[in-house]
Amino acid sequence: MIFKGGLNTLKNKFLQATFILMVGGLITKILGFLIRVIYTRMVGSDAINLYSLVMPTYSLLLTIATLSLPIVISKLISEKKIKSMRIITSATAITMILNLLVIIIIYFTKDFIATTLLNDERCGVLLLAMALTFPFVSISSILKGYFYGKQKMIPHTISNIIEQIVRIALIFLVIPLLINKGIVYAVMGLILISIASELSSIITFLLFLPKKFRICKQDLKPDIKTAKEILNISIPTVSGRLVGNIGFFFEPILLTNILLFSGYSMEFILNEYGAYNAYTISLLAMPSFFIAAISSSLLPEISRFYYHQNLVMVKKRIKQALILSFLVGIFFTSFIYIFRETLLQTLYNTTKGSEYIEVLAPFFVLFYLEGPLQSVLQAIGKAKATMYITMIAVISKILAIAILSLCHIGMYSLVIAEIIDIFIIVILCVKTIRKELY
Repeated sequence: MIFKGGLNTLKNKFLQATFILMVGGLITKILGFLIRVIYTRMVGSDAINLYSLVMPTYSLLLTIATLSLPIVISKLISEKKIKSMRIITSATAITMILNLLVIIIIYFTKDFIATTLLNDERCGVLLLAMALTFPFVSISSILKGYFYGKQKMIPHTISNIIEQIVRIALIFLVIPLLINKGIVYAVMGLILISIASELSSIITFLLFLPKKFRICKQDLKPDIKTAKEILNISIPTVSGRLVGNIGFFFEPILLTNILLFSGYSMEFILNEYGAYNAYTISLLAMPSFFIAAISSSLLPEISRFYYHQNLVMVKKRIKQALILSFLVGIFFTSFIYIFRETLLQTLYNTTKGSEYIEVLAPFFVLFYLEGPLQSVLQAIGKAKATMYITMIAVISKILAIAILSLCHIGMYSLVIAEIIDIFIIVILCVKTIRKELY
């Protein structure tokens, strides 16, 4: 009865959390676009292409280093089975050990990855710079997960805004000094600026911790039982993301080598792949902050209702989230499709990538359903299903890239493979949820 009586409060929390994250996401996205525009115009397309080349590797390694902690901690704290402080300390111990291992691995393999896999020796020093950001991102992720689980979204929103403001200020101060030293220094500068911005985020989160936050000496020590609970959820969750990032990691490697074999020049590949990632995907993913807000608010809500076996509210929240996500997707993809060249010119001072938007946009609306669907699967304890779905999608995408790249259609091989990937993930997620709940 107590739980049923609290439905109205929880509903208000869900709507309030989603609204706060949407507003904060909008501000953060605007600042993020401003950063990209400023940086792009400062350093030029060559630096952007180099940055795009190392990003898949960075995403893969960051996924390993952070263990999808915001999702895991949010779920555990929302269920209130374990003390919050014990969750935070155990998660910190796990992720710091992982961070150290990943940094050591990168140090000894950076040259091999740069020259053999990415075909550009300049990437070696950039990978090492990226590794140094991992501990700061990890700690920020842990604190973010805590506030998600408590359904307190204002700290996350404010920390994101402060983080972006710090980044903009440092770009103006640091990047002009590094441009004269070369492209590699300019890109490395942007990467290392993340350390300062993440530190500002961590400090903001700490300031928002409740004054009555109870800290016992016993809770400050990592707890083996809590660590196992975290790993039981995080390993399947991170495995799904890891599979996706492995696919993202091999994407430029496979694409580059097959297109080179097919007769395309390295200059063409770098320019087109850079345009696809930096302009096409960035523009189409512009409303993703709306979807991130819905997904982040949905996960603790579904976790709580599912834990108490209130399937009526679980289904209701799923329906609300999917309808809202679909409407957001329809509106933004239509707008971007119609005004693609104007938007590209205004934001990036180029129209590169416009032709890829024309093909991808009509299908990209389904991409905005992926986040909420995967959040539902994680909330109901089906993280392993998410991993298998991602694995099927990644294998299909890689095979599609490999086959289509031999058909002499250039970067359209990647565009078509992206469409296939989106369809597979959405269809299999819906099928799994229906099997579990309906």
